[in-house]
Amino acid sequence: MSASAEQIAEQVRNVQRSTWDEFSAGWRKWDAELLGWHAPFGDAVIEEARLGPDYVVLDVAAGTGEPGLTAAVLVPHGSVALLDLSAGMLRVAVEKAAARGLSNVHPAVGDAAALPFVDGSFDAVLCRFGFMFFPRMSAAVGEMARVARPGARISAAVWGRAAENPWASLILGTIARHTELQVPPSGTPGLFRCAAQGFMTRIFRDAGLVDVRERKVSTDLVKASPELYWEFMTDIATTAAVGLARADQESRELIRSDVFQMLSRYEHDGAIRLRSTATIVAGTKP
Repeated sequence: MSASAEQIAEQVRNVQRSTWDEFSAGWRKWDAELLGWHAPFGDAVIEEARLGPDYVVLDVAAGTGEPGLTAAVLVPHGSVALLDLSAGMLRVAVEKAAARGLSNVHPAVGDAAALPFVDGSFDAVLCRFGFMFFPRMSAAVGEMARVARPGARISAAVWGRAAENPWASLILGTIARHTELQVPPSGTPGLFRCAAQGFMTRIFRDAGLVDVRERKVSTDLVKASPELYWEFMTDIATTAAVGLARADQESRELIRSDVFQMLSRYEHDGAIRLRSTATIVAGTKP
């Protein structure tokens, strides 16, 4: 990688580190809701990892602890390392591990493209909703393969296409219509960067992984009212919050009004139900 490319990657990491540190309070606030909503995706990532009770597991981009904390329960004679760029997010994860009485969880602040572990350290590597934000995705999966033992499974979840994810595309599309957001260069970190069918399969195979497959998992983000959806998204969705911060007061009010109006289309049985779809990809270290 050229010096300039590495400098850009480092700038992206620095921005993300500060952003996720800032949003860690929002993720703590909405922890129960996030756990319920993201559970099907984390469960699928864990299922693909084929964990044994004595496995040593790595959760990359662990954030506030999932799916690593769920995995920790499944490896009572093993352990789970939670790695994230944000110390603020990991502090929330440590609090949650303590509250659940999990003593086999170990946090580590670090970069997915330069994992602070020796070769062949782990029986399984998990990564839920991290790849889309890695400046160097190929380097990250290469590092995951390096620290995995032969036969270990590496599994990940990434968001599917925008059309399959109105939970995010509804508000992001509305922000884009009301603000002069620059179109980011191709390959820039973002929610739907890994959405194309077969995209993650190619990245995994290029890293030398075998038995690679991908599948889709869907669920709904359910909120009782437009007001709760708006509060939730502005607290936890960094992309939405950054877009809103760039809008003036009048534009923000128009965005909110338009979002509320569109949410009426997604009202079923007295609640707002927004489809959420992810691609689950997994491969084996030969």
